[in-house]
Amino acid sequence: MCAVRQAAVRRRVQDLQARVVALRSDVAILDEQIEAMDAEVEDLRVRAVVSETPLAVKEHAEAARHAELAHRARQDSLEQMARAVEERDRLLDEIAVETGS
Repeated sequence: MCAVRQAAVRRRVQDLQARVVALRSDVAILDEQIEAMDAEVEDLRVRAVVSETPLAVKEHAEAARHAELAHRARQDSLEQMARAVEERDRLLDEIAVETGS
């Protein structure tokens, strides 16, 4: 592997690692938010069942939609992280093969 290509690959590996770290942070934050949202959704579900008012049902539905969006965002972040790790590892393997390490 030529020096220029190797330097470019190493930079890409560093960029991917930074992306993985950022995504891990995002997932950790989303985990905390999801925990709170899920608790709120459950509380609002119970209120909606007990009160049987349209407003309570609407509040529960709205909270459930927000929680679902947070779950989707978490899943998207996990998928992005998996792709970044896969590409990073592939590039590291490529470097190792080329340098004979």
